[in-house]
Amino acid sequence: MASPILAAQDVALVSGAFRRSIPVKDFDHLAKTGEARGLLKQLLSLSQQNPDTVAKLLNQKLDLPLVLTSRLINTRIGEAIIRRVGQIIYPIYTPQPEVSIPALRAGVVNGLHNSSDGLTAVDFLKAYPNEVLAVNLPALFSVIAKAQSISGLVQFFSDSPLDGLKEAKP
Repeated sequence: MASPILAAQDVALVSGAFRRSIPVKDFDHLAKTGEARGLLKQLLSLSQQNPDTVAKLLNQKLDLPLVLTSRLINTRIGEAIIRRVGQIIYPIYTPQPEVSIPALRAGVVNGLHNSSDGLTAVDFLKAYPNEVLAVNLPALFSVIAKAQSISGLVQFFSDSPLDGLKEAKP
């Protein structure tokens, strides 16, 4: 008899000694119905997030070819990217790179293999080979802040300050 395949059952939000777990089935329910429930509903309400918007994010598909993606995440640049992601999400009790990096790779590759039309966040969670996926909240917020500042910088330079230059003709 085949042994059951491991998959994430919970997503643990971690900040220092604080830890709260949300079942993956609640993310799946939100993605399928647009309706949040349990702790996820409370967190979305506290953070003033629209459940429909979060459901759309959870359903956002990344159209990645399986073989090419598998090869890419095993290159040096792929390793560097996964190493950075592994500082934000990792198996709850073993955040060390020698465990978190293979787990991330497996989540991506297995998620792509199990899905016929692209990888979603829920597909990844259902394919992640550890019962509890930890999300380091301070590390996540740091990345979000950096991404927002880069986005703001790009927006600044692509908007009005350069409008005169865009329209200028030699």
